[in-house]
Amino acid sequence: MTADPHAGQPVLHAGAALAHARIVAVLLHGRGGSAEDILGLASELSATDVAYIAPQAAGGTWYPHSFLAPISQNEPWLGSALRRVDAVIRDLNVVSDRVAIMGFSQGACLTLEFAARNAGRYAAVVALTGGLIGPSGTPRDYPGSFDGTPIFIGCSDVDPHVPLERVHESTAVLTRMGASVDERIYPGMPHTVNQDEIHAVDALLARHVRR
Repeated sequence: MTADPHAGQPVLHAGAALAHARIVAVLLHGRGGSAEDILGLASELSATDVAYIAPQAAGGTWYPHSFLAPISQNEPWLGSALRRVDAVIRDLNVVSDRVAIMGFSQGACLTLEFAARNAGRYAAVVALTGGLIGPSGTPRDYPGSFDGTPIFIGCSDVDPHVPLERVHESTAVLTRMGASVDERIYPGMPHTVNQDEIHAVDALLARHVRR
């Protein structure tokens, strides 16, 4: 095990060329998934002029234990994952309000935790089944402000991995930090992405790009 397991992992690209994109969407895959898998989301979206960037986690997993486990148990993988997302965004060399960060499941948790630790004005933040990382009682005294960034959080009310209470807590924390949060809870939905969520993501991207 290295201190930075995700360093140097591949980064895949789809959609518009970076030089011509109006915004860049960084997509974070779930546990056991891949950058190629999450790029499949791009084919479901109708917005054009978007460059989609998807980093790959080492071994297909951003961190080994539940996102509800003590943070120390998920190190050094979690710290490495956060640094990897930061490096990918910095390498884009675009202003943050042209960057959308999106993830599913484990990638959704990483999306929200990265955004909370690096609050600012983004084009959008999207968490498809996820919440802020850490056990109950984790301090949520993140610095910074989202300055009105639109954040979408979608989740089932009975998801086996993401408790509804953590979704509500995450919404409250991000709202307090100045985000405009659209939380949608889907009764009985399995651990997946539904069409309403796709439409919501499309609407967020449509604010910035041609269709």
